[in-house]
Amino acid sequence: MAGENFELKLVGQWASAFVTRVKLALYLKGLSYESIEEDLRNKSELLLSSNPVHKAVPVLIHNGMPICESQIIVQYIDETFIGNGPSLLPADPYERAVARFWAAYIEEKLVAPWDRVFRVKTDEERGEAMKQMIAAAGVLEGGLKECSKGKCFFGGDSVGYVDVILGGAASYAMANEALFGVKLFDAAKTPLLAAWMEHFYELDAAKAVLQDVDRVVEHGKFLIAKNSARASNN
Repeated sequence: MAGENFELKLVGQWASAFVTRVKLALYLKGLSYESIEEDLRNKSELLLSSNPVHKAVPVLIHNGMPICESQIIVQYIDETFIGNGPSLLPADPYERAVARFWAAYIEEKLVAPWDRVFRVKTDEERGEAMKQMIAAAGVLEGGLKECSKGKCFFGGDSVGYVDVILGGAASYAMANEALFGVKLFDAAKTPLLAAWMEHFYELDAAKAVLQDVDRVVEHGKFLIAKNSARASNN
């Protein structure tokens, strides 16, 4: 695939951790693409026609063919552009299944309550979602120990699929303390994940792709204020 002509377009939005996953994968694979910033308050015809089911970002358009959902897109990139950059998913079928398991765990147990933190109506609901996130981080600590085999990343010595899936939200993890007073990956409670975060931020891909943490903090405050105002009006 590396020698073929191809066109890649990424329909996304700067604040989306899901879009960031795709940007990380594209960077790690050394792939050039056109970035199309979407206004989610006034969705474009391109987005609506490319993802008519969910009408959401990210959408990767490869030679006119749309691929939706961040985890599916990252896997597609890895499987399609085999000759470009490192493989993200392990070659061994069992290890590949384990990586997909932990990616699904991150989505269900960490990202989902994380999203609720910004959208709930009460402090009690927010606190409950935060407790779920902290508990999930504790379990994920064990997943990192299993997958890394004593190395820096879920992928071992180098970044792999699970690193990309979790890394898409790295800026939000860093912003969590400023927003809510809670350190998500605490060195005292989850030392492996805390070290993982430091190593991940040192990557060229992270420096090139991750959102500015201060900007994420401001965006988070905006979302909380907007949803609180909406709740008070109901």
